[in-house]
Amino acid sequence: MTLTEKILARAAGKASVQAGDNVWVQADVLMTHDVCGPGTIGVFKREFGDKAKVWDRNRIVIIPDHYIFTADSKSNRNVDILRDFVREQGITYFYDVIDDPNGHWVFDAAKGALKRQHGSHYAGVCHAALAQKGHTRPGEVLFGTDSHTCMAGAFNEFATGIGNTDAGFVMGTGKLLIKVPETMHFQLEGKLQPGVMAKDIILHCIGEVGFDGATYRALQFDGAGATSLSMDDRMTIANMAIEAGGKNGIFEFDAQTQAFVDYRCKLNGTKATYDPAARDKNEKFVYEHVLDLSKLEPTVACHPDPGQRKLARELGHIKLDRAYIGSCTGGKTSDFLEFARILRGKRVAIDTFGVPATPEIVHDLQTARWDNQTVWEILVAAGVQMTENAGCAACLGGPVDTFGRMNAPLKCISATNRNFPGRMGHKESQVFLASPATVAASALAGKITDPREYLPA
Repeated sequence: MTLTEKILARAAGKASVQAGDNVWVQADVLMTHDVCGPGTIGVFKREFGDKAKVWDRNRIVIIPDHYIFTADSKSNRNVDILRDFVREQGITYFYDVIDDPNGHWVFDAAKGALKRQHGSHYAGVCHAALAQKGHTRPGEVLFGTDSHTCMAGAFNEFATGIGNTDAGFVMGTGKLLIKVPETMHFQLEGKLQPGVMAKDIILHCIGEVGFDGATYRALQFDGAGATSLSMDDRMTIANMAIEAGGKNGIFEFDAQTQAFVDYRCKLNGTKATYDPAARDKNEKFVYEHVLDLSKLEPTVACHPDPGQRKLARELGHIKLDRAYIGSCTGGKTSDFLEFARILRGKRVAIDTFGVPATPEIVHDLQTARWDNQTVWEILVAAGVQMTENAGCAACLGGPVDTFGRMNAPLKCISATNRNFPGRMGHKESQVFLASPATVAASALAGKITDPREYLPA
């Protein structure tokens, strides 16, 4: 069996499963957020009763993160709905925007978007927060009401996005009927060259199969090249499995995975036991692709979908209006470090927005020092508009006052994960997906630029 099949077989209480089987699987964690949480709660109450209790209050994780730092009253109210439900159910893991469990969330537009407006419990973008808070464990099954839930596959678990109806059912029963997906195999060899990042790996893979080429399939990444990647790198790759239509992305378990998970579980007091899935010799794949990482170049996904792959060095004729770094895919500490490495001592030529994925990452950037400056100060000095309000922000558009949102038909290069028309705001805007390094070089040049042009000699 493949890694995905082994985890699903275990969760279904079966000795084995194969692609195409329909099995009832036991969930280990259900995650929901402010966009889908109220709808999921509504389904749960409608189907199980207004006084019903969730299947396990310790296995439901609620993380407001999408439409948070906006004056839109309906968006603010969504967070209050989550808080009311958490209080009613006694749910353990709720990463609220405010510290008052009986309060109401209101964004103060007068304070502006740059300075922190959240409390001490707020965790930022759900996918990055799940990992940081110790909710991503090898061998487990994670369901989330967000398509990029597959990011947790970096930790050797089956993680996939589901809709509100399915989530309402899981909330009440802890189970879900799943069709076992076929598995596509991506064997990674070699090591990345300077200026090339994990984002370039997944953009290359999506370009190979197309934005729908992995529809309802698992994407398994392994090989010596995968082992050489950091956990942040693996999260970037697994996150975008959905951009090829994938059901989930998954990596092997290794010492690096163990070190990350053990530390995060201990730090947060979350469940510390888990059972990783190891590879079998008789895996059956529906597709095989061997990729030499050393031969990759900085890559861009052009408008209007993530499958429109081109090399950055071929796109210098495309002038840009905006650059953006952030989201679960491109807002991690390591992403901002590569971004800052290229911007250091220079000045951006276009409007550039920076949105860290979590408050912990904000802290990293504001305390890590390069010589006499923090990384945060380096970015601000380069002209980047940095916000302390970690979250999804303009990655998926949002209300018109969302930080970094495109409210006009602009061209933006972004380290985010999706670029369908209207994704970051205006329906006639264009989004070009790239690595943080490519975004940084392009922000300096005002046009799409290969970051290798800015690497130190």
